[in-house]
Amino acid sequence: MPKNKTHSGAKKRFRVTGSGKIMREQTGIRHLNEHKTSTRKRRLSSDQVVDSADVRKIKKLLGR
Repeated sequence: MPKNKTHSGAKKRFRVTGSGKIMREQTGIRHLNEHKTSTRKRRLSSDQVVDSADVRKIKKLLGR
């Protein structure tokens, strides 16, 4: 059996914590930040846990 390859797009977008949770960044913080309030930018900067409906699919892409 050949080795499974990690999906390049997925490894750039998701990370796995020590406890096994899959984290993602929030949308809306990459550009056009000049008109957004500091509170909004600060809230968007924190990582979020991936929804449980998507975990199996993402783990497969990450080779886990």
